Amino acid sequence: MAFVSDRFNYLFKTSKGLILVAIAMISLVTAVWGMLSGPMAELGTRTWLVERLGMDLVQAEREGRIVILYHAIAMAVVAIETYMITGLLKMQPFLKTAVNLLITVGYVLAMVFGMGFAYFGHNWAFHGLYIAGLSLVFFAGILLCAALWPWNPAYHVVDRAYAHLPGGVDLERVAFFAAALTTVLSALFGAVPGAYFGNGFEAFLAENIIRYPEKSVLEYSVIGHLHIMLALIAVMITLIIGRWLNFKGPWQKLAMPLMILGTVVLNLGVWGVVTPLEPVAHTVIYVGATPSMLAALFLLIWSWNHLVRTGTAQLGRPSIVQKLAALVRDPLTFGPTWQMLFMNFTTSGIGIFMAIKLDEIFRVWPAREERIELTGHWHALSAIIATIILFYYGDMIGLKGKVRQFYGWGIILCSDLALAAVTVFEMKRLVVAEAVQQPLVNGLMTAIEIGLGAWLVLLAAVMLWRLGDLFRRRGRWTVETEQSLAEEVHP
Repeated sequence: MAFVSDRFNYLFKTSKGLILVAIAMISLVTAVWGMLSGPMAELGTRTWLVERLGMDLVQAEREGRIVILYHAIAMAVVAIETYMITGLLKMQPFLKTAVNLLITVGYVLAMVFGMGFAYFGHNWAFHGLYIAGLSLVFFAGILLCAALWPWNPAYHVVDRAYAHLPGGVDLERVAFFAAALTTVLSALFGAVPGAYFGNGFEAFLAENIIRYPEKSVLEYSVIGHLHIMLALIAVMITLIIGRWLNFKGPWQKLAMPLMILGTVVLNLGVWGVVTPLEPVAHTVIYVGATPSMLAALFLLIWSWNHLVRTGTAQLGRPSIVQKLAALVRDPLTFGPTWQMLFMNFTTSGIGIFMAIKLDEIFRVWPAREERIELTGHWHALSAIIATIILFYYGDMIGLKGKVRQFYGWGIILCSDLALAAVTVFEMKRLVVAEAVQQPLVNGLMTAIEIGLGAWLVLLAAVMLWRLGDLFRRRGRWTVETEQSLAEEVHP
């Protein structure tokens, strides 16, 4: 009995255990349902999987299935970020426990019963449990806002190297609070249309209606929900990485007000999409995105400067080569900000270019090409966020030496290969005509499959290692449990 209870306490009562469970569940869903994708279907895995698992795949219901799949994975990602926040920031023990408990039960219900309803026949009791799971995640978000309340004197800044207001209010905590509060409010963008399913409103994919000249308020609401929730997940992981790396000093004091401003204005712009202010809403969104991106840039500048200074502290006058070596010495601390920079070439920069040249270039192309660009844009941003989470997790579990190097650089090289190929595939019509595109497309598809495949194999190896470790009497999990208890005693 102790064998089970000890491991249960680790997996569901410590931040590292909770994160491990969520990553494992996402990995399992990605591995299994990834076999239904187009490239894998060409290899015959789709038919084999559907027959073996008894999936019920009606083509007319494809959009609804994908919506639930996205939500199942997204809830687990939000849970991971929440565990990181409750592990990094001071908060009342009761609220920390309540938040972790509710969001864990919520995302597990949403993932298990949502996927069961969508892919294995329509048992409406499963759908009810799926909705119950989403509701618990929402309520956990409300409690997280209460736990993050930055005006509590107990959370005021003591070290003046961190951004703060004259009274000592921690601006970094205000940024976390603003992101959490706007996430809860923006979740309603999806909840309201969801309440109308079966009452004249049907599931759809945003990329399929992008060229409709007229869209309903509910359709705009779903599109806004998609964009803002992904943006807020990115904002939150940026704040988490800053907290992990101990972001402070002048750059942090500049970044935190910008992040707060960007988060609030970005949300106001998205909310405005479903109001009479819709014609100017996108301008407001661009205005809001700029301060947030500047804040991320300031984190990158500080981080790289910090890595170089600490890595060359023993050298009198380090050369450029020595500075570069110090910068890339540890892939887990270098990786997050590198991915933020790389993101500008694969998502942010592409998105801005599309917005500027939308009518001049992209709306002239066939609708299928614009659809490819949109889906590639959203999935690339999601993948980059996933890599940043894995960098932090690798450091959390104490990877060292060659394993740390192999894990970190494996994630960077494999994911960047795939994302670079995706970016070229999105923009291919700028450089090649449709009639002669096949050699380029074949090469890009190969690069994508190699990059993603190697990345997933690396992640699978880590998950198998952690699974095996759980069966050891004095495995790594016992050390992490003891560390968690020490952190609880000394918050």
